[in-house]
Amino acid sequence: MSAMTLLLLRILVSAFLAILFLQSGIDKVVDPQGNLGWLKGHFAKSSLAGMVPLLLGLLTLIELAAGLLSGIGFLALIFAHDSTIAFYGAVMSAIAIIALFFGQRMAKEYAGAAVLVPYFLLTLAGVYLLGG
Repeated sequence: MSAMTLLLLRILVSAFLAILFLQSGIDKVVDPQGNLGWLKGHFAKSSLAGMVPLLLGLLTLIELAAGLLSGIGFLALIFAHDSTIAFYGAVMSAIAIIALFFGQRMAKEYAGAAVLVPYFLLTLAGVYLLGG
């Protein structure tokens, strides 16, 4: 693979992860009550029901960290061809998706958990591409 192709793949995966997690994290900051209400209903019959506010806060921080690191990493790739920050963004993105997957499985929302698999595979590819 050429150096230019590798750089382009790194830029694209970083942009994708930045958009994904900045939008999701910012939505949780802008509409905390709407997200909390929906999640309380979603987890009402699970063992996580009593921890929804704490978990929402933690997930919001993880998603914002993933989005910010990926966004800053995207810029560092374009201007300095340095993938270090983007790598950490991809790692945080993987952690966020694992947290979401865990929540979906605990809520017995198997279709929702399955939807996360392509995102996770892309994120794993990003960790691989950005770690080299």
